[in-house]
Amino acid sequence: MSLMQVHVNGQPQIDYDRSKPLSDKQQEYLTKMDEGMDAGISLGGEELKEPDLLQRAKFVAGYLSQALFDDNEQMIAASTAWLAMRLPDLKQVKIVQDGEQISIDLVFDETRENQVKVELQIPSKGKPLH
Repeated sequence: MSLMQVHVNGQPQIDYDRSKPLSDKQQEYLTKMDEGMDAGISLGGEELKEPDLLQRAKFVAGYLSQALFDDNEQMIAASTAWLAMRLPDLKQVKIVQDGEQISIDLVFDETRENQVKVELQIPSKGKPLH
């Protein structure tokens, strides 16, 4: 199974399974997204007339982060599918919101599958830690 994961503020939000095929309608929508970006995009205040794949990915990831915060399921699905299908080596999209600032990292070399959740209990006052 080839997963792409989306994390917001360190918490996993989406596991996108690339092995599940997209419908014809979904494929058409991704193509329309590409055609829209062919006309140019605005990224970080800069106008890019001919964005490359990574610039497009950053642009789409920006839409994904906004869709997640707005709970826009349609845009979440489209943005996640675009990133997963156009960047087959992409492992994670990490979105961190700090006040008004949002940072997005596209991660191509790590996954969370080998990580283990650890539950910690805070010891009561006066008890030794061992």
